[in-house]
Amino acid sequence: MSVTFQVIDPESALPADLVERLDEAAGRSAASGRPDEKLLAELGQAGMFGVAVPAEYGGSGGDARLINHVVAEVARVNPSAAIMLFQHYAVSARIVEWGEPAQRARLLPALAKGDLLAASAWSEPGAGAAKKRLSTTAVRLPDGRWRLSGAKSFTTSAGVAGIYLILARTSETVEESGGGYGSAGQTFFLVPADDPGLRPDQSLDLIGMRGSATGFVSLHDCVVGDENRLGPLGEATSIIAGVRRTGATLGAVSLGIAASLLDLAVEQIHRRPQPPDGVTRFRLVDLATRVEAARALVERAGRRDADDPGITTLHSKLFATHTAEQVGVEVARLLGSGGYVVGNRVNRLMADARAVAHMGPTNDLCRELVGAAWLG
Repeated sequence: MSVTFQVIDPESALPADLVERLDEAAGRSAASGRPDEKLLAELGQAGMFGVAVPAEYGGSGGDARLINHVVAEVARVNPSAAIMLFQHYAVSARIVEWGEPAQRARLLPALAKGDLLAASAWSEPGAGAAKKRLSTTAVRLPDGRWRLSGAKSFTTSAGVAGIYLILARTSETVEESGGGYGSAGQTFFLVPADDPGLRPDQSLDLIGMRGSATGFVSLHDCVVGDENRLGPLGEATSIIAGVRRTGATLGAVSLGIAASLLDLAVEQIHRRPQPPDGVTRFRLVDLATRVEAARALVERAGRRDADDPGITTLHSKLFATHTAEQVGVEVARLLGSGGYVVGNRVNRLMADARAVAHMGPTNDLCRELVGAAWLG
């Protein structure tokens, strides 16, 4: 199977055959709780992996506006696939921005082509939402290599990714850097999946995002070269701080979910023998207004034209996730008793909507970051 997908502009839609495959895979994953690896291969063949990679390395050279658009369109059909793509784009963008020339030449073509799916492994038990108290360590060996040891939790694409961006502590002194994300003395490492010291675990049985392969990653004396280090030693906080300023937002995933919920409501209303009454029409219009407001904020984050693009990105996640959950509740009410059937898609989408709020930065951390920047 081969699909040709060329991202031209942020107004383009996904090809119909790819939408069909995304939908079919979403149904399979909802039942199995497992990622659909066949779908991942098809997304790679369709050119979807290269959206955030510059054209010189074989990608589409997309900016944040394009990334948000593609993620939202995929999430409208398959939120699990959307969150996997979002994390892949995030790692790709970090390599573009912070990678050494040799790193970019080695990794970006494979990331663009679909030969390599990237995952972020930052979270871990006890580290807190802000990732300040990391237990995962990276110790420099006499030969200049690094030994990584620790465990990561809630890693999207665990077990199916080809490379992991690992956040580790490289300094014995833990210095909490104010109210931000991460702390001094932390460093990023790019660890290939075939490293014998890296062990993924897909045993988590999730309520939402069931096809996202979200699980654990453990590092047992995982030894990598210094060429696997991404960015300056001990300055991961600089990389993290710049992520939200790029304008790529998890709010795009929530936007796609909210739009899908609204589509579902309209479809169900049209199936009824009688046209909707005035109250139902007004409720649907109100929901559509909320979705359009979320779309406008996500698009503004992608344009990066606000006085503080990073704050707008955080606002976009907060508002879009809240909107998706609100729309889900209202749509379930509109559907009546039909919304309480286990197999109804509304329940799957509502569970996916809840999941995004807990993805990093969590919504509570977003509020802390906005409050610190806005209120001092």
